[in-house]
Amino acid sequence: MLNDTILHAERELYLTLLALAQQQPSAYEWLAQLPKWLGDIKDKANYAHAPAYQASVARLPELTVNTVDLDSDVLTIEASLNDSQRKQTTALLKQLMPWRKGPFKIGGQIGDDELGIKIDTEWHSDWKWQRVVPHLGTLKGRRVLDVGGGSGYHGWRMAGAGADTVIIIDPSCLFYHQFMAIRHFVGTADAHETGRYRTHYIPVPLEALPEHSQLFDTVFSMGVLYHRQSPFEHLQQLKGQLVKGGELVLETLVIEGDANTVLVPHDRYAQMNNVFFLPSVAALIGWLEKAGFTDVRCVDVAVTSTEEQRKTEWMTYHSLADFLDPNDSTKTVEGYPAPMRATIIAKK
Repeated sequence: MLNDTILHAERELYLTLLALAQQQPSAYEWLAQLPKWLGDIKDKANYAHAPAYQASVARLPELTVNTVDLDSDVLTIEASLNDSQRKQTTALLKQLMPWRKGPFKIGGQIGDDELGIKIDTEWHSDWKWQRVVPHLGTLKGRRVLDVGGGSGYHGWRMAGAGADTVIIIDPSCLFYHQFMAIRHFVGTADAHETGRYRTHYIPVPLEALPEHSQLFDTVFSMGVLYHRQSPFEHLQQLKGQLVKGGELVLETLVIEGDANTVLVPHDRYAQMNNVFFLPSVAALIGWLEKAGFTDVRCVDVAVTSTEEQRKTEWMTYHSLADFLDPNDSTKTVEGYPAPMRATIIAKK
């Protein structure tokens, strides 16, 4: 028997935007485009694997879920799994590989790593969250936009921190269906007292959103800026989604240097061919101030380790260890400084 997880989640998204539009008319522009956004991600002409991904989500079994912990480093869905359900669920979730952002656990009990299905993702996204969350203003009761949210791990953590509404955006067909797979098991655990879901996913890039919506109290952009050919345009687009006085959380690759230091990789950076600008922290702060943000501050700088980003059973392709110089881990295979990430917080 097939489930209707995706249909129900998309209906919840529509109803959430409809309710928001009654308070903030700019949300009507989102509603007008929503059918196309949701239709395009399922169109085989756009994404050859879309039907297979949909089928994998639809075939996930219904489980008796006891507890869902959205505020745990391993996002845990405590549920009873018999052997048949464990095998079926594992096989279907592996059809949605590679899993890059997590981790997640389905089945077993909270705090017990021996039971259940552990989705050990390429990234320890919980480590990034641990670095960011001490510096945030409160998320309780706030509307939050997570730009480039991947499988939705951080979006779920935002809901777990008390956000009123979280909208994750990312144009990846695979990530959209990974989110829906987790949504299937989360069920109504993130719902308001009214029964409305708090965590939603729109499969589009930031530039597809209506400009100057000014709908969100907090906007996250983590791991996106260095992929943009026009970083200032990205910053303006982020600013346009924030309410006045809203908070931006920006995490991106940086290099050592002064306010005039920016690395523009000639070809690839750590084997990525879509990396365009790596500023120093000082330069990045200057960019944000030039874009009109205030109270700009760097709250964390961390070198990415091969423990934080690595190959796993759930992501079997090359990972960070393959992208670093085998004789000098402080450099990429191209000879650039190894990945280092800074988190910046600013106000509109």
